[in-house]
Amino acid sequence: MNKYIYFGENVEGYDVPVLNEREARAGAGILFALGMISFLNAFLLHTFAFTQIFITLFMVDFMIRIFVNPKYAPSLILGRMFVQNQTPEYVGAAQKRFAWSIGLVLSVVMFVIVVVLELMTPIKIIICVLCLVLLFSETAFGICLGCIIYHFVYKKSPHYCPGDVCEIRTKEEIQKVSKVQTFIVIVSLVLVTFFTVIYVTPEHNSEVMKCGGGKCGSGK
Repeated sequence: MNKYIYFGENVEGYDVPVLNEREARAGAGILFALGMISFLNAFLLHTFAFTQIFITLFMVDFMIRIFVNPKYAPSLILGRMFVQNQTPEYVGAAQKRFAWSIGLVLSVVMFVIVVVLELMTPIKIIICVLCLVLLFSETAFGICLGCIIYHFVYKKSPHYCPGDVCEIRTKEEIQKVSKVQTFIVIVSLVLVTFFTVIYVTPEHNSEVMKCGGGKCGSGK
């Protein structure tokens, strides 16, 4: 059984078991896409059948990752299919297992609340958003928040972090964010927030409805 049940791969040149970060990010992206569809479906249509199916698959996927072998988890298999022609980026397996254990705990809680008990509670929304944030941060930015928590829990730096973030001490010029760039981001966020507030107000929406069908153009 040890041939199939283990966590992490032994790769020449690495002192500890490792995983392919590209596969992990691809798997996170797949789960994030399905999670967003599930969330929007429940939020807009108030139907939870798809959400219950997704949560169950999410939980089973993470159980396979933790207790069997990541290479047999459906999301990571799909991820491997997408990135198999890319050069592997190896990261330490220990911190990944810790991070995925957090995901497993959250999925079990969601499974009990949504699938077993079918409770309508804000807790499930909070957990759902938290899961989406964790998945998005990994797939979009390569930031494993669970791996950061691993560092504080075990009081030691993990080996082979994504993007060599554990080893980098000084940023290269192309990595630095200038004051001008920071200002551009702040202004963009302010403008987006401002126009969002304007366009979602009931008064504006009612005006748009009144002007539907070209009625406003006639002046009547």
